[in-house]
Amino acid sequence: MAGPQFIKYFPRVISALKDLGNSGTPPEVRELIAKNLQLSDEELDEQLNSGTSRLDNQVAWAKFYLAKAGYIDASKRGVWSLTEKGLNANITDKKALKICQGVQKQFKNKTASTEENLTQAIEETIAPADTSLTTSRDYRTELLDIIRSLSPAGFEKLCQRLLRESGFQQVEVTGRSGDGGIDGKGLLQINPLLSMQVVFQSKRYQANTAVTVSQIRDLRGAMAGRTDKGIFITTSTFTADARKEALREGVPPIELVDAQKLVTMFEELELGLTTKTAYDVDRKFFEEFT
Repeated sequence: MAGPQFIKYFPRVISALKDLGNSGTPPEVRELIAKNLQLSDEELDEQLNSGTSRLDNQVAWAKFYLAKAGYIDASKRGVWSLTEKGLNANITDKKALKICQGVQKQFKNKTASTEENLTQAIEETIAPADTSLTTSRDYRTELLDIIRSLSPAGFEKLCQRLLRESGFQQVEVTGRSGDGGIDGKGLLQINPLLSMQVVFQSKRYQANTAVTVSQIRDLRGAMAGRTDKGIFITTSTFTADARKEALREGVPPIELVDAQKLVTMFEELELGLTTKTAYDVDRKFFEEFT
């Protein structure tokens, strides 16, 4: 199939959402696609130069394009849902390429003057969380570079701020060595009557260093007797075995925040980012005056 590699996921994202009841969260969609394709651990562990999962990123780009083209509604935070157009879609290879070309016309990437350059740039760029954004500037990679340049203590404090902005209370950075990897804790107020103690671990890794299954087990071991909920935050990614271990049945689950999800959180919270307004000319508006 010509065009970016991620367009092969257009029909697979649509199919996965249909199997999930016409809506689903990004992890649910990715996991179902991986299951349907019977991807190996090696394929699941493949990374971009930025350190994010290649599968996660390609599925995210597929969602971005499908949302731009009106097949998916991603307006509700954390949920992708099929529109009427998506429910009735039958996306062939030819149709997928047409969707891709149509959406790319909206991009105003001055640094990519040809279709080939634009395709190559997108393939290695972290997909935006907001479909109102374009690939005009790769601020996501810049954001990750800055975060990875922080000291370990600085990254722990940044995670503290991030959790506070996400609604956690009483967030403390412990930074104690030999504590099973626990870097901090906080209180998540679920409703006026129910709250939950949460511990977190943060790893400021470079792109080529993935969090392993043993590190997930170490965090879970440190959680014993303290809490039933943990969060592992990293600037890289997690191996396939680590992802499976985090959700293993019969033990407390661990929420995983990889580089791509980390960037998405900064976008949604508008933390460390300055929003700029851009305008497009509405040609239809002027038609009645011709």
